[in-house]
Amino acid sequence: MWWYLTIGAFATGLAGTWLARRYALGRDMLDEPGERRSHASATPRGGGISIVVAMLAVLAWLAWRVPGQGGLLAAIGGGLALVAGIGWADDHRPLPPALRLVVHALAAALLAWAVLALGAGAGKAAVAFVAALVLVNVWNFIDGIDALAASQAMLAALGFGLLAGSGTVAVLGIALAAACAGFLPFNLPRANIFLGDVGSGALGYLLAVLVALLLVAGSWQQAPLLLLPLVACGVDATLTLARRVLRGERWWQPHVQHAYQRWARRSGHAVVAFAFLAWTAVEVAFMLLADGSASIVIMCSAGISCLAACAVWLRLQQSRESTPGERQ
Repeated sequence: MWWYLTIGAFATGLAGTWLARRYALGRDMLDEPGERRSHASATPRGGGISIVVAMLAVLAWLAWRVPGQGGLLAAIGGGLALVAGIGWADDHRPLPPALRLVVHALAAALLAWAVLALGAGAGKAAVAFVAALVLVNVWNFIDGIDALAASQAMLAALGFGLLAGSGTVAVLGIALAAACAGFLPFNLPRANIFLGDVGSGALGYLLAVLVALLLVAGSWQQAPLLLLPLVACGVDATLTLARRVLRGERWWQPHVQHAYQRWARRSGHAVVAFAFLAWTAVEVAFMLLADGSASIVIMCSAGISCLAACAVWLRLQQSRESTPGERQ
């Protein structure tokens, strides 16, 4: 049955992205190049709607097959619909950042409620709420060059699915990885369509769902392991955002100051996307190998990974070329 779901999610991602591209071209939903963009030609956006459709279908299938989890899956589906819906609207016509944040908070609250309903404590529910808000926006921040956001989500979801081994989390993780794989042929070696806010937000939310459900099933001791597949992009997004806030810049506006964007200007989008993919593959391997280890091993793995990511960020930010995104 897993194979049917995997193939179905991949096929939906592939066919749905093709349809989304035709729709975007017909509606003139294009990201135009500019000083705060990393691409050089007008490109359709909104291709991530295919991943959303695939995952909503998987959630519906799970609700049918496992009726006892209907409430949980409905909450996840509702949160996904909120995040994807506001993103889809924003892809058509830009919306105020505050409105998007309110909707993201509502979706995060649904996930937190689902965690509480599973019998987890308030601490894990709070982590689920924060994870949803943070990852939705992190994935929006890293969706700035071809293939990066989708490939990182694909590998992280696959890692979480393998860590779960079986059950709902495993099905969701592997299905999400397959849907991302269906989208990626339209994003490499050069993007024919972008994820758009509908896709980047949905990916962040679904990764938060996987993290939250794994946290519910596991112990706090194992929790730092869940950071490993997210560290490459999470550290870049966090440190870049913090620097912009400290500088008093308009941090919510598009820019090209992320470390991955600096690197892409020198080496090209494909090189950076594949380098990040290799980096996260190593992190996923560490996560799977360290599962069940002593807490000191887990803490050291997470700490070393975060420090290494900070060092890479600093090294990539050493480039002093003048970029339009830094002119306020």
